[in-house]
Amino acid sequence: MDWKIELVAIPVSDVDRAKAFYAEKVGFNADHDHRVSDTLRFVQLTPPGSACSITIGEGISEAAPGSVRGMQMVVSDVNAARSELVGRGVDVSEVQEFPWGLFVYFADPDSNQWAVQEIPNRN
Repeated sequence: MDWKIELVAIPVSDVDRAKAFYAEKVGFNADHDHRVSDTLRFVQLTPPGSACSITIGEGISEAAPGSVRGMQMVVSDVNAARSELVGRGVDVSEVQEFPWGLFVYFADPDSNQWAVQEIPNRN
């Protein structure tokens, strides 16, 4: 049996601001934005090429906005990813090199923290 992680909740304080950040600045696809009721709004966004999406909204999570640490995406070229993020206006770190890969880091407007990794050649 396959066990797949396909949706992760990211707690935010302003849904529209967060949606604009992830879609317009980071480049995620805005898949869904549905107001289910007065207390539930479901917004789903997916990084290009990813099988896993994030959800933001109202009534989605009881976690405090900005409390997520360690969300990670993997890319084939971290320098190109960094350039793209900088070009879109994201405040992103310089490239950092570790034995397990090259990384850049950024945070959303609520300070939820993300890492972008280029995995070293496994040969």
